[in-house]
Amino acid sequence: MTFDGGKVESEIRMGTGEEYGAYVKLGEAGADEVLLASSGAGKGRRRRRFWWWMRTALLSACLGVLAGVIAKWVGPLFMDKVVIPIINWLTSTFSAKQLAVILFASVALFPTFLLPSSPSMWVAGLTFGYGFGFLLIIVASVIGVSLPFMIGSLFHHKIQLWYEKYPKQAAIIKSAGEGGWFDQFRAVALIRISPFPYILYNYCAVATNVDYVPYITGSLVGVVPDIFVSIYTGNLLRTLADASRDSQFLSPAQIVLNVTGFCFTAASTTVITIYAKKKLSALAPDDDDLPLLK
Repeated sequence: MTFDGGKVESEIRMGTGEEYGAYVKLGEAGADEVLLASSGAGKGRRRRRFWWWMRTALLSACLGVLAGVIAKWVGPLFMDKVVIPIINWLTSTFSAKQLAVILFASVALFPTFLLPSSPSMWVAGLTFGYGFGFLLIIVASVIGVSLPFMIGSLFHHKIQLWYEKYPKQAAIIKSAGEGGWFDQFRAVALIRISPFPYILYNYCAVATNVDYVPYITGSLVGVVPDIFVSIYTGNLLRTLADASRDSQFLSPAQIVLNVTGFCFTAASTTVITIYAKKKLSALAPDDDDLPLLK
């Protein structure tokens, strides 16, 4: 660094070995270019931020209009033509005990046949509410995730071929079969919470050396958010259906409670899913050549 007439000029000495070559001086012209580049980058960031907020505001407005249309026309029609007839059919056809047995069997057996069990969870929330509905589903889920795990042991090599065809998904699944008990438990729970196909993982997990105890405990912990959302949805449909059937409007307290619950449920589900996805990316092994079977 040299001083010339009160001005400071930065110097970068370049050379090889013990001898140094020419000096490169960054004077006022270079500083101006750096300042201009920095100013341009700052304007670019502000412009992108402005357009991001504009798109967000436009999307929010569109969603608000869509929600208003649904609440005004689509919602009542859906309640009158779909939800209320289903409730009437269930209550007139089955007793509470019969319906509980049917829902338990569907949640326990549908995953084995690669059928979704979410509609049964909605009906459980619609019929039995949070308490007994949650207990019914969580107990049935023990069977629902255990049967495919045991049946999948008969198809190790076919699952291996699927892993080779989809190495990215296989890397995520393999993370559940590594480490100790807690590592496997954590990986299984994160996979259950993440967007990875729930039914598919029931069969794929057996080919990753994961033990049954961390598999079942991690699965039960991981499905709790999905169960809660399903029960909440069913319970909300029941509340809206009762109000529509009796030609009554929800009270302000009920509206605030339902809207707040819906927003909280949607936000928490999104946050948990994003968190699980990031954690899975960190847990997934970089080496795709790790053996799946031993």
